Amino acid sequence: MKTEKEKMLAGEFYNPLDDELSKERIKARLLLKELNDSREDEESKRAAIIKKLVPNSGDNLWLQPPFYCDYGSNMKIGNDVFFNFNCVVLDVAPVKVGHRTKLGPNVQIYTAISSNQLQRESNRP
Repeated sequence: MKTEKEKMLAGEFYNPLDDELSKERIKARLLLKELNDSREDEESKRAAIIKKLVPNSGDNLWLQPPFYCDYGSNMKIGNDVFFNFNCVVLDVAPVKVGHRTKLGPNVQIYTAISSNQLQRESNRP
């Protein structure tokens, strides 16, 4: 039987209140608070927080605060990627961003409803 996290990452219906998922979201929110409260002159501190938040990231990932995400661990980010102010990534499904991508302010990436769910919903009578 699949865990709730496995269901979530597969785009299936899952229980977001599952203990494992709740703990991972809290961990991400604490890191986000630290990142978003950091000062502009604390570049090395920000880099360390970003590496903990997005462990599957390449070199030179920059998340300009404020930044928000659900987990961070479900993102795979290439080298030399920049997210400008106020970006939101709802990474309940895998999110991949290629090398040298530059995202402008207020970019929002939502994976909360998968194409599998939309297809099932559209087939209902």
